[in-house]
Amino acid sequence: MLRFGTDGVRGDAERDLTSRLVVALARAVARVLHPPRVVIGRDTRASGPRIEADLAAGLRGEGIETVSLGVLPTPAIAFVAATEGVPAAIVSASHNLWSDNGVKVFGADGRKLPDAVEAAIEAELEAELEAELAGAQDSGELAGLAAIGAVIPSFAADGASADAYVGHLLSTLDGRRLDGLDVVLDCANGANFDIGPRVLRAAGAHVRVLHAAPDGHNINDGCGSTHPELLRRTVAEQGAALGLALDGDGDRVIAVDERGELVDGDQLMTMTAIDMHARGTLRNAAIAVTVMSNLGLRRAMRADGIRVIETPVGDRHVVSAMQTNDLVLGGEQSGHIVYSEHATTGDGLLTGLLVADLLRRTNRPLSALAAQMTRVPQVLVNVRVARRVDVAASAVLDEAVRSIEQELAESGRVLVRASGTEPLVRVMIEADAQAMADAAAERLRRVVTSEFGHGAET
Repeated sequence: MLRFGTDGVRGDAERDLTSRLVVALARAVARVLHPPRVVIGRDTRASGPRIEADLAAGLRGEGIETVSLGVLPTPAIAFVAATEGVPAAIVSASHNLWSDNGVKVFGADGRKLPDAVEAAIEAELEAELEAELAGAQDSGELAGLAAIGAVIPSFAADGASADAYVGHLLSTLDGRRLDGLDVVLDCANGANFDIGPRVLRAAGAHVRVLHAAPDGHNINDGCGSTHPELLRRTVAEQGAALGLALDGDGDRVIAVDERGELVDGDQLMTMTAIDMHARGTLRNAAIAVTVMSNLGLRRAMRADGIRVIETPVGDRHVVSAMQTNDLVLGGEQSGHIVYSEHATTGDGLLTGLLVADLLRRTNRPLSALAAQMTRVPQVLVNVRVARRVDVAASAVLDEAVRSIEQELAESGRVLVRASGTEPLVRVMIEADAQAMADAAAERLRRVVTSEFGHGAET
């Protein structure tokens, strides 16, 4: 049975997210949350309309009203949920290719559900599926529910919801404009294909758009935040000031400077935090980042008097730390960045808009702003193991990690953790010298392989 991961339930759209499972999941959500109404939105995958229909079927079967928002970015759907005070079901597999899909459930506050609530939904889902196997529901009832939840396949969005979200994003500029700023925007053939260019143009930017013609199968295909190659070339060739690469559901962004060089989430957070701190808007002079954020970010923050609060991997942990410590900025190296005064979750378009505003306000090129952080060489190795393991239980691995940490001292960092979803041990080494990072990563790869079996995947 599929379970909630760091970003909802996700898998192969046809093999894993069957109608039977999605309808049962919707029933479980209804029984645990007991909402009067649920809004449903999706990205541009071909399987989206069918899964949306299945969700609506299961929810309506439990007496829950459903409202289809059509194709909207994940943060826009979260915005609607928070504004209306109702939960949201989002049909998306984020940066994965079209053949995958998923379901993310947000609460009436526009945020991902707490672990305990997701666990309750999982338990209810398992009970529902067992009841079906025992014959409590037959295939005829399931077919009838699917008919109730039927929707017309379309890439259209709910007009009022889209307009409200666009207005909200533009309001974050506090009346400022981006007039004359040349921006290249890669929409990943995803949920921002219409709203992304619309927002930037409404703010006054001159926008060249890439990959904004979704066909159900081309989402994230050689484009977007995971494949910014064309964006880099286009920015450099066109002499643009800024390139932005969104992912399929719009919750993350990677930037490109005027030279065509990548600017990742750590660099975006660094320049934003320094600017906010200087303007007195970085509440509690701190940001929240995951353990994967580069050592260069930590050094830049320390030099500017900004605290770094470290969390486990996953944006839900970042958001939780932000709430606990009353912070306004946090995020991940991947470009999933949260501005808590403006959004309840990561928003790639909002991030891009605020970065563009920073360029305009400071009259500095993105390359200079990004240079406020010096990225430390980082090596990542995924070691496939025989089964899911407890890395903390290995004295040999612990000794190897301590030895490398002593060698690196203040010039590097070591992180070894087991994957929460796959039989992998993830090794991360940072060191000022690339050769030292490579050598340390190889040493730990051999230790992990010796301790837990199998070999390495890079």
